Amino acid sequence: MKISHGRAKRALERQLAYQREKANALRGREDAVFERMSKGARGVWKRINDVAPIAAEARVLEVGCGAHGLIFTLPGLRSAGIDPLAVEYASLFPWQGRARTVAAFGEQIPFRTASFDVVLCDNVIDHAEGPEEILREVSRVLKPGGILYFTVNVHHPIYDLSSRLHGLWNAAGLKFEITPFADHTVHLTPKAARKMVKRLPVNVIRSSDGLDAALEQTKRSKSRHAGDLLKRLFFKNARYEVIAIRS
Repeated sequence: MKISHGRAKRALERQLAYQREKANALRGREDAVFERMSKGARGVWKRINDVAPIAAEARVLEVGCGAHGLIFTLPGLRSAGIDPLAVEYASLFPWQGRARTVAAFGEQIPFRTASFDVVLCDNVIDHAEGPEEILREVSRVLKPGGILYFTVNVHHPIYDLSSRLHGLWNAAGLKFEITPFADHTVHLTPKAARKMVKRLPVNVIRSSDGLDAALEQTKRSKSRHAGDLLKRLFFKNARYEVIAIRS
């Protein structure tokens, strides 16, 4: 699956603008924000360790560590992260200094083959130009027997179609952006996400599609606009999560 370079570039520009606004809004409350980040990350580490324990000396890479990545909550592990906006984020958020980060795209990870014991890719590929290329690179840098933690939001096929149409009309010169489709390059269906993982040289230990949780969240949430009502019929933002071992 290949996304247009222009669409990926626009998603990146929007992400940087959003994170700059966010950094200004949370100024003076960074410690509280970091504590919330750490709490969420502890749940991830527990889910991984329950099925594939991470050794204390493990080398950990997060692909697309972004502004609030998991590696920034990992004291004591040999961790690194890559993100195309790593330099910009380093000046915006104080916790970025807790891990080594490199400005790079996931489609071309600047590390040797089989050089990491754990690779994390958390809600990244649907913002990128080459989702499948990123997953191939992730498996390349992961050691045999290494742990892959991968997530991506998945959606009803109606959003996949809408995302494709959004890309087409903008590519044709009609500059009308709808935020969810402008911030992402693709809206994957559960079937498409599973097929991507199935093509990787990994053995899946645990996976979940998050559909029940997404539907329950929609039922509990107050509808603010027509899009929220649509979610009651066609699920959106279900969290597909995979823990796997490199073959």
